[in-house]
Amino acid sequence: MAGYRIDRISEDIKREIIAVIRELKDPRVMDKMITVVRVEVSSDASYAKAYVSALEGLDTAKEAVKGLKNATGYIRREVGKRLHLRKTPELLFIADDSIEHGMNIVKIMDDLRTEEE
Repeated sequence: MAGYRIDRISEDIKREIIAVIRELKDPRVMDKMITVVRVEVSSDASYAKAYVSALEGLDTAKEAVKGLKNATGYIRREVGKRLHLRKTPELLFIADDSIEHGMNIVKIMDDLRTEEE
């Protein structure tokens, strides 16, 4: 039963982190096309890992993570305020290349289609 609660909290935190990121004024974050791919919350809800990916690639995601690490306190406070959680998890941002990987898969599939025709 507790697994459902953690999954729900993970999705809620992901949604709120994305909303707060849109409001940030840090140029390392606001000028990039970044998104939060997934959020993993620990079983006791004390830690949350947020995987951040950028359309431009892994280097851009790493640069955005630096900006997000500087704003971690603000993001955590806003998420706690918006979700009314008893204990707001400590946030850890991790750069991820899943969007770039997905774009490469789509490109390979398109190349195969054109070869087939």
